[in-house]
Amino acid sequence: MKKLTFTVALFALPLVASAQTLQPLMTLMGAIGRLVAMLIPILITVALIVFFFGLIKYIRSSGKGHAEGKNIMIAGLVSLFVMVSVWGIISLAQSALGVPANAPVQSPGVPVPR
Repeated sequence: MKKLTFTVALFALPLVASAQTLQPLMTLMGAIGRLVAMLIPILITVALIVFFFGLIKYIRSSGKGHAEGKNIMIAGLVSLFVMVSVWGIISLAQSALGVPANAPVQSPGVPVPR
């Protein structure tokens, strides 16, 4: 724990001293945000494929395969439910707080002495 605290303090020191701009960090965060935005539809598609795979396994088998197919379908449905629910909760929060869906996010900056 001491090493982690020391490392964070060491990397945060230039920011506290206003010796470094935040542009590289904002560029990195923007790239991560775009990557996550691309991954969300892919993950929903994978969860849908898992559900259909479980459905096919459930239909084609009997006995133990029946239970495996049922468990795979449940896992696919739960993952779809969680992803779509989080998406809906975020949309609800945006509309309740009056935040436009595609509004640019303004991150707080470090004050620069003049």
